[in-house]
Amino acid sequence: MKGKNLLLLLSLIFVSLQQSEAQKLPAKKKILASMRLANSYFMNKWPDPGKSIITNRERPSNIWTRAVYYEGLMALYNIDKNKAYYDYAVDWGTKHKWGLRSGVNTRNADDQCCGQTYIDLFLIDKQTERITAIKTSIDNMVQSEKKDDWNWIDALQMAMPVFVRLGILYNDTSYYRKMYDIYNFSKYNHGGTGLYNQTEKLWWRDKDFVPPYKEPNGEDCYWSRGNGWVIAALVRTLAMLPKTDPHYAEYLQDYQDMCAALLPVQRSDGFWNVSLHDSTNFGGKELSGTALFIYGFAWGINNGLLEKKVYAPVVSKTWNAMVKDCVHPDGKLGFVQGTGKEPKDGQPVSYTNTPDFEDYGLGCFLLAGMEVYKMK
Repeated sequence: MKGKNLLLLLSLIFVSLQQSEAQKLPAKKKILASMRLANSYFMNKWPDPGKSIITNRERPSNIWTRAVYYEGLMALYNIDKNKAYYDYAVDWGTKHKWGLRSGVNTRNADDQCCGQTYIDLFLIDKQTERITAIKTSIDNMVQSEKKDDWNWIDALQMAMPVFVRLGILYNDTSYYRKMYDIYNFSKYNHGGTGLYNQTEKLWWRDKDFVPPYKEPNGEDCYWSRGNGWVIAALVRTLAMLPKTDPHYAEYLQDYQDMCAALLPVQRSDGFWNVSLHDSTNFGGKELSGTALFIYGFAWGINNGLLEKKVYAPVVSKTWNAMVKDCVHPDGKLGFVQGTGKEPKDGQPVSYTNTPDFEDYGLGCFLLAGMEVYKMK
């Protein structure tokens, strides 16, 4: 209770400060313009969605980084029915034959992430080939006893929404049950007693960061984007999961607790540091985690699950900061941490630096933009 009371006190102090310097969101057309600009930059840079991605090595473009971008593109299409967006997503699926990087026998959440967009596109045009591979992959997991697959928290965002979509599509609760089994194992078992700190309401990225591991300032290591992935996973699960599901309330509580825990550790400029509890460990503005947090906040406001007077000032301040400080005149996004799993990875993070992959940061930005647009 002591930890909860302290968290509540810090949140109340934070809210008071936010309200004293409240900002307004720009007009809807300006919110949409920022999203369009950032997306146009990427589509112009990658006219062929089937082209391999080459960084330190060559990878197919249906990996998780690109799949997160397409989550964002579908979010943009949700509020801006531009046929070019839909065609670009369909072309991506078609050029990969609607397949998964490691084939249908994969249990790797990263390789299953593309299934979120495949299923969304199927719901628009019910061509069975669009979901055959992802359904086979998830069915293999549902039919097995194994439940320790998600041993890193990014996996929750990559895979949980796939299970929910299939459960809805086939009216089959076995997808929800299996999803919870794996989520529960991540929460309570990986790393010894689980990757979720039930006192501080944040997640360690994987077993390597469970105490006794500490940051340079002596705090636990809570990686910004990693916790952002969990927020997104819970949003994209709660958005579709029937409220009658026996674990709906637990997902909702975890989501609301995380949102409250993030408030007092926000930077004064509207961003979050890559290390949530240690601003001295590669501290500075970072877009991907920040965008995922306000995606979660704005969605909660829009669905009546978070208190508007508490979270709306945070969303406004953060969206304005991201657009002002991160969006280049040509739409490129700055301050995106490159791939990795902890604060020191993917550095440097700056306005001018280009991360190893430019796609997932944009996906996070577009997801946030959709919900901010709906708020306005």
